[in-house]
Amino acid sequence: MSTSILRAVVFDLDGLMFNTEELYEQVDTEVLARRGKPCEEALLDQMTGRKADVALQMMIDWHDLDDTIEQLSAEISALFAEVLPQRLAPMPGLMRLLDALEVAQIPKGIATSSGPAFVSDVLNRFQLQPRFSFVLTSEDIQHGKPAPDIYRLAAERHGLPTEQVMVLEDSLAGCQAAVAAGAYAVAVPHGRSLKFDFPGANLIADTLDDPRIGAALGLPRQPAETD
Repeated sequence: MSTSILRAVVFDLDGLMFNTEELYEQVDTEVLARRGKPCEEALLDQMTGRKADVALQMMIDWHDLDDTIEQLSAEISALFAEVLPQRLAPMPGLMRLLDALEVAQIPKGIATSSGPAFVSDVLNRFQLQPRFSFVLTSEDIQHGKPAPDIYRLAAERHGLPTEQVMVLEDSLAGCQAAVAAGAYAVAVPHGRSLKFDFPGANLIADTLDDPRIGAALGLPRQPAETD
């Protein structure tokens, strides 16, 4: 597919825009430790990128927990309220990419498996929500990633066919959703997700500062980001 037809971008949130995947790992580890259970990497791999209710059911089934999804969700939300103010940070290159897209007048949206309250909290800490045309969350679709529903809906919100939309994802499930939707799928792995091959992805980028992302969108090349 020619990259010259790309006319809009959709961002995942967790692990792609912000370091929340590592924070989820910290919180999940604490929740399971309270129950005398380990937080195995294989479990985290399955949960990453999924809707919260699906991910928490995986945790319950994996360790045969007595808790309900609602109980775990409330406990995790309380832990996140303690962690976010100290540790939440944008992923490398995010702000520069947003600036470049706005200069080029390329519309952008968000499509995440997280719930609306959490998403608003994270975005508003950096005054980012007004910079996006739309924000889709777990409440906007029935079937979460790796199903393609949320990225098909995102393309509709952009008013474009999916093949004209670039999707930026860090998780395997999210990239599978983008590929299944027919979007231009860009994987931006880090941490545990570096071990995956991301079959079907059009590009596997190093960070959001990867010049190949800008090249695919026809953006002017920017100098590398420095600390």
